[in-house]
Amino acid sequence: MRLTSIHTYPIKGCHRLDHDGAFVHPWGLAGDRRWMVVDADGVGVTQRETTRLVGLRASVRPGGLSLRADGQPDLDVPEPAGGEPVAVRTFRSRTFPVPALPAGQAADDWLGALLGRPVRLVWLAQPTRHLAAGTREHDTGDQVSFADAYPVLLANAASLDALNDWLAEAGEEPVPMTRFRPNLVVDGASAWAEDDWVGRRLRIGDRMFQAAGPCDRCVVTTTDQETGVRTKEPLRTLGRHRNVKQKLLFGLNLVPLDSGPLAVHAPIAVAP
Repeated sequence: MRLTSIHTYPIKGCHRLDHDGAFVHPWGLAGDRRWMVVDADGVGVTQRETTRLVGLRASVRPGGLSLRADGQPDLDVPEPAGGEPVAVRTFRSRTFPVPALPAGQAADDWLGALLGRPVRLVWLAQPTRHLAAGTREHDTGDQVSFADAYPVLLANAASLDALNDWLAEAGEEPVPMTRFRPNLVVDGASAWAEDDWVGRRLRIGDRMFQAAGPCDRCVVTTTDQETGVRTKEPLRTLGRHRNVKQKLLFGLNLVPLDSGPLAVHAPIAVAP
């Protein structure tokens, strides 16, 4: 098995960045989901609410971000230095707020124009706990970015092939891996092999990860990540074939066990 691609999402919900390599931290890949757009209540604005985020292209630069979107001027956003943190939540249902630093009015105005609503951009200076202890099968403690629950998401290319076979049988168009917004994509495994990796350790190159559990998918997977067009697939087909306890499963959540560089084409081994 080999690692075939690496992806990060600098702002939660934004367009992906593709990499030949990335540095692995305990909280996830360097530059991944350390920024988030929030509403007036401090709740994260994601693709669940607005597909306009697919047009947001954010790239990490030393000391901040560069923002791009069609029809808007490019904007450089520095990492906030000082200032009063604000309490934010990744989802409205979360009762565990975390402190984040506001990026400033220029970024807020730029994103407000893109999304057509008042919003704020915040930066997570220190990855921290945003789910109460005991709410996850594998507790990552205080090592979490603005990811939904776990630091890293892995997807299996063969599982996507199997899903697309089901879609073809139903007369539906295939979907690309980008719909599932993974950080890491593996090739050379059999379809759904990742189901058997839960609770085990994976070595990817020189890095070790704990397989924390399968990923429950949401409406974001029905959104074309280039155009923002939303349909009913692949959730409808996942509901027929991958519905486990009312959760539609695709992908595997990982927790890094050490830090260091990781590169595409790295070999992958699963502990017994």
